[in-house]
Amino acid sequence: MGMPEGEQKVALLAGASGFVGRMALDLLLDASDISRVFAVTRRPLGREHPRLANRIVQFDRIESQLKGLICQIALCSLGTTIREAGSEQAFRQVDIDTVVAFARAAKAAQVQRFVVVSSAGADPQSKNFYLRTKAEMEQALAGMGFPSLDILQPSVLLGWRGEVRPLELTASMLMPLVNPFLTGKREPYRGIPARTVAAAMVGVTRSSRRGVQRYTYSTIQALARMKPARIVK
Repeated sequence: MGMPEGEQKVALLAGASGFVGRMALDLLLDASDISRVFAVTRRPLGREHPRLANRIVQFDRIESQLKGLICQIALCSLGTTIREAGSEQAFRQVDIDTVVAFARAAKAAQVQRFVVVSSAGADPQSKNFYLRTKAEMEQALAGMGFPSLDILQPSVLLGWRGEVRPLELTASMLMPLVNPFLTGKREPYRGIPARTVAAAMVGVTRSSRRGVQRYTYSTIQALARMKPARIVK
């Protein structure tokens, strides 16, 4: 059973301390159609808000640690880089195992719509390890049977992270110059502001589409503009 349109929802969020997740949390807490946000993190977020509940979890035990929680929507922006993770195996552990563990906890919490940030170009046949891993994560989630699974596939995220990643910094400076040339089939590879992706994560929770949906550059921008329905009191 889905929720009637215009009712407030309880959200479950993973990745709230990350680049996109921090912004998604801000938007969720400001949203009139969200009554409460359960943000799951490994370390305390260090912020207070009347609608925020920060749950400190170990992701390999997250199902038991969130037992009894009931939510309508879940949003996931967990992810790392191979450089930060230290190895391909450690990267897979975050980008597949941790995401799937969170999704299992979301399923147990009766979540009807699961939103996840993946990557433009995710492809199980790709020669690129990163893109193969993202595709494998998408496939694992698609097999879990959520009534609605929304997969956002942005390319380079534009904006200031707080920590410097040299390659991403260079890409962020170049992408605004390159974007106009990325047209047609290349459009999904345009750089996109991280804030737009965060707004799209929240916007797609207002969609009524069912099944597995994938969104790239232009459709992510459209989702970012989705406003809440009038709340039924």
